[in-house]
Amino acid sequence: MSLFNKGILYIIAGSFWWGVIGVIYFRSLAFVGSFELVLHRVIWTAIMLIVITFALSKWKKISQITKNKKNIVYLILTSFLIFTNWSIWIYAVSTNQIVDASFGYFIMPILSVLLGYLFFKENLNKKRIFSILLVLIAILVLIFFNFKNLPWVGLIVALSWAFYNLVRKKIDIDTDVGLLIESLYILPFALIVFYLITKSGFNDFNFSNLGLSLFLILAGPMTVIPLFLYVRGVELIGLGPTGMIFYITPTLQFILGYFYYNEEFSLVKFLSFIIIWIAVIIYLKDLYEKN
Repeated sequence: MSLFNKGILYIIAGSFWWGVIGVIYFRSLAFVGSFELVLHRVIWTAIMLIVITFALSKWKKISQITKNKKNIVYLILTSFLIFTNWSIWIYAVSTNQIVDASFGYFIMPILSVLLGYLFFKENLNKKRIFSILLVLIAILVLIFFNFKNLPWVGLIVALSWAFYNLVRKKIDIDTDVGLLIESLYILPFALIVFYLITKSGFNDFNFSNLGLSLFLILAGPMTVIPLFLYVRGVELIGLGPTGMIFYITPTLQFILGYFYYNEEFSLVKFLSFIIIWIAVIIYLKDLYEKN
């Protein structure tokens, strides 16, 4: 098998994991509450990445990166953005808003193109401009005709991830190393809050229910494994093809939310999604032509 084909398989596996396995896992733990779930995701992701960093001997890279004050500022900002993204996404999954979250991941790459133009003066061709305009029209349709049911979680998911990618472009850093540093920034706060809710007796994680506790620990692998699959895929096939395959994730999330979990899907949302899907097709066609 060629390296390119291996890269495609890695991206498909990572996208499937985010689109199906991750959704089912976090949805099955909705009774725990999105607040505690986010804490476990931060804590066990950080611990797993620390172990991996030791195993791969990457501590020198971390020390080199953190010597630069600008890198520290950027990584503090990205840690806030990724924490926001994780929190809103888990909240969406836990509260029957998976379809709205998928809306965010459909528009995120196109918003990233817009931000790249605004902040980095990256070139825009006619197809990408048209895709951006269609996404903005879809959002305006939702605002004017469905404001009470506007998919706020999807918009926050899209904006937090798009700005996360934007800031990350300013730092030359491996994805896993960057995520470890971001997790370490958030970890002290997560541990303090977890201690407080444990002291107050509001936690579901405890050793009297070992099965549930072990299941909650899986929040770390659920975050790190698809990330490594995705990063390895990018290394082998590049960002262009990766951007096309990525849409497996929101498509599967939408299918799960609508057909499996029977989430509501109004006519206005349906019309806005049609506009977004047209924008995505135009964007993907442009990516395909460039690769």
